[in-house]
Amino acid sequence: MAKDFLKGAKSDYDVVVIGSGLAGLTSANILARAGYSVLLLEHHYQLGGMATWFKRAGGHIFDISLHGFPMGMIKSCRKYWTQEIADSIVQLKGVRFENPQFSLETTFNREDFTRLLIEKFRVEPTTVQRFFDTARGMNFFDDQGKTTRELFEEFFPGRSDVVRLLMEPITYANGSTLEDPAITYGIVFSNFMSKGVFTFEGGTDKLVTQMRDELEKNGVDIRIRTLVEKIEVDANRRVTGVIVNGQRIGCRTVISNANLKSTILELVGEQNFDKAFVEEAKAVRLNNSSCQVYIALKPGVGFDYCGDLLFHSEHQGFDIDAMLSKHVSSRTFSFYYPSTRPGSDRFVVVSSTNANFKDWASLSDEDYEVQKKELCDSTLNCLQRYIPDIHEKVDHIEASTPKTFQHYTRHWNGASFGTKFEGLKVSKELPQQIGGLFHAGSVGIIMSGWLGAVNYGVIVCNDVDKYLTTATAK
Repeated sequence: MAKDFLKGAKSDYDVVVIGSGLAGLTSANILARAGYSVLLLEHHYQLGGMATWFKRAGGHIFDISLHGFPMGMIKSCRKYWTQEIADSIVQLKGVRFENPQFSLETTFNREDFTRLLIEKFRVEPTTVQRFFDTARGMNFFDDQGKTTRELFEEFFPGRSDVVRLLMEPITYANGSTLEDPAITYGIVFSNFMSKGVFTFEGGTDKLVTQMRDELEKNGVDIRIRTLVEKIEVDANRRVTGVIVNGQRIGCRTVISNANLKSTILELVGEQNFDKAFVEEAKAVRLNNSSCQVYIALKPGVGFDYCGDLLFHSEHQGFDIDAMLSKHVSSRTFSFYYPSTRPGSDRFVVVSSTNANFKDWASLSDEDYEVQKKELCDSTLNCLQRYIPDIHEKVDHIEASTPKTFQHYTRHWNGASFGTKFEGLKVSKELPQQIGGLFHAGSVGIIMSGWLGAVNYGVIVCNDVDKYLTTATAK
């Protein structure tokens, strides 16, 4: 008989969290700490969403996605998770850029970027300071009509090299383009520029394991391999439960950590919303997806230090279309040394490229496998210039595509970075449409990335607590 992954689950909970990305995990933890009964449902066998890992034969462990986030992650993990988790967050020391316009290494903080812009790129010091101050001062109440392209033209007209330095890492981190609102760039860039880029020492497997331990300690009922088919809404447009693995479980509130559009149009159904809201939700644009190549070296075999993150491009100038093209000319390499997982002797490289879902979804099964192999081969050939004998050292290599991310996250079009900026408004207005329905996840670019996901989960928890408290008082 098939295993019943809901065996022993209660018939009702205060909160059901759909999806275990960092926003979902954080929401579940905070609300359980506050004394609410919380059921966390994850359709995959692994928690973490895009912040997770997988293992392969031979003891190889691969982290999904880039291993970099702002310093603010330390404070958020300390406050909403544990001191132990916060203590494992360490700074990346070497972020490299290698492209036809420049070659450099930086600690990726404001002080070092200021030095580079003045000394290497010959930008006037007053201009550099004004740019950083402007980016730091941006908030959601600013003009949303100004684009990132217009922001750069204001400070660095005609300087494609400066635009590349300032823009390329953020595009890799969350899919931003020059046509997106300037505030979505300014806020994210300023977060990173605060004190540099950080990672989790011990790997994502250690992080998620510690998070799971904390969730269980706080009483969260965690269920894997549980696919939510429907969010149940009554005639008064209030959440009453979910249908999961064919079984109904009642609840007072739902926090969806699933894709925003699928939450509204599939899990709830557009008939339960105002028509104007449905049209607004349908108009929200999905962000792009990613390809990744996972490369593990033979046990005990390594390479000289190459930096922690390396933004490699063969393209002349910053070009989002080129970055999304299946004919890859730009890659970000994440280098994992044994120190990444203390006690290990393994060296691992993960190559990430932004990608369009349609370029991969339209392929036949045969062509799909052929082009994944070509992606692996071209990635190794590119990496050869940084690790000269990489072909002989490789023990395992495989690729993921937008189809892979769609399969494991169930996000429409494998959207690694959620939705574009207009999705944030729709996400925040969900409770006004359906009582007890909330959304936390990667929306509007500004909420993408590990820190943004955690903090959005915190924001939503406060709203859920208010809703439950008010409902109880009534």
